[in-house]
Amino acid sequence: MAKKPRLSFWQIWNMSFGFLGIQFGFALQNANVSRIFETLGANVEDIPILWIAAPVTGLIIQPIIGHMSDNTWNRFGRRRPYFLVGAILASIALFIMPNSPALWVAAGMLWIMDASINISMEPFRAFVGDMLPSEQRTRGFAMQSFFIGTGAVVASALPYIMTNWLGIANTAPEGMIPPSVKYSFYIGGAIFFIAVLWTILRTKEYSPEEMKTFQEERAEKLKIHTDADEILPGSKFLRSSVFWIISGAILAFLVFYFALEAELYILGFGLMVFGAVQVLTGMLINSGKSRNGFVEVINDLFKMPATMKQLALVQFFSWFALFAMWIYTTSAVTSHIYGTTDSSSELFNEGANWVGIMFAVYNGFAAVVAFLLPVLAKYTNRKITHLIALVAGGLGLISVYFFHSPNLLIISMLGVGLAWASILAMPYAILTGSLPQHKLGIYMGIFNFFIVIPQILAASILGFFVRDIAGGHAIYALILGGVSMILAGFLTLLVKDVDDPNR
Repeated sequence: MAKKPRLSFWQIWNMSFGFLGIQFGFALQNANVSRIFETLGANVEDIPILWIAAPVTGLIIQPIIGHMSDNTWNRFGRRRPYFLVGAILASIALFIMPNSPALWVAAGMLWIMDASINISMEPFRAFVGDMLPSEQRTRGFAMQSFFIGTGAVVASALPYIMTNWLGIANTAPEGMIPPSVKYSFYIGGAIFFIAVLWTILRTKEYSPEEMKTFQEERAEKLKIHTDADEILPGSKFLRSSVFWIISGAILAFLVFYFALEAELYILGFGLMVFGAVQVLTGMLINSGKSRNGFVEVINDLFKMPATMKQLALVQFFSWFALFAMWIYTTSAVTSHIYGTTDSSSELFNEGANWVGIMFAVYNGFAAVVAFLLPVLAKYTNRKITHLIALVAGGLGLISVYFFHSPNLLIISMLGVGLAWASILAMPYAILTGSLPQHKLGIYMGIFNFFIVIPQILAASILGFFVRDIAGGHAIYALILGGVSMILAGFLTLLVKDVDDPNR
């Protein structure tokens, strides 16, 4: 048995560099897609339902890619083939998205673009667990946070840079995407591909034989997951399915009976689909067809380690807050700070561009503090570090309500930036230590469920919340997000970090 060797700073740099490109894609999407939807005629309260394509895509794609990459080995490696395929598809999607001629085309392109980005992104999380020993994992995920922040700074600010530095038009005829946004997406597509290609060419993966040796050493050290490959009885899934199907049907009936918002049907439908998935899983197991990717994903979901279950709650409330911010910051800032809801006006587009700067600030600050997180974790621990960061982020979101000058919103984004840096590093550093080495990909994909589910919930209820509870004021969605992020911070204290080097 052998222990994974420590990697140098530049080796960790090279293996993480692809995230610079991945975040270019995500940042352009997060800062501009709501703007594109509104330009193409979407009402502000309808934007969450249009965004639902992104989380649903991740829910489906990530565990599939995780399972496939766990079981792949060819001359290109284990994870790297997926880096390459995702980069090619995502770059093409980034070129097409800003040229969408109609709202339905833009919504469809968001689906395709998010699927492509997920193909590259999911294996990158498992890649850190593959390549780094326990004592370097926090540094590895912090390096990813650095590249995510750096890429997002430039990507989020690109429309502003195009207009204010290069003189490229920031407005267009009604129903048309401004040239500043189009050129930003073109640049993002090129950088996405180049950055991921850098990691592919500059990093060598461990062979299956080496990985097996590392896995045995680690399992002996932590004494965990000796039954990781065991398939649960089919009856367990069949019994559980009844609860989910009935709950979903009751919720759908209540939405219909009380004439509630149609978006709430998504929740009821989702519960019933999850129940149906369990029925299918149980039937396949009972018929002796249990050794396939579908059954393994659902089986591993039910066998999550305790640490993963605890982190799931933290992720749920963290990402609900982030999704509220990504959907509603443009609407909140343009209406609450700039006083306009006219998406074709120059004032609205000035406010939308400032949102790009805000997003650049929080991503930039995340890049700066990313390397400080391991230091703070060393003197406290990973859980306390994450608690501090999430509380700062929640207060940052809430503070947007109280600031009436665009410049003061920079202060809000510093708190969000600290939270963002930690969200991208600490949960994964904690999680990886609780997982079996040969299932890192599939469990990272399953962990994505707890990023996706709150996003689906947000897409289902935030439109209803803003329209019927908040009186159409998008700023209250940011306050709700802030409260959710603070709650996530305190839930971190309940997580068991099984191999924290500072324990």
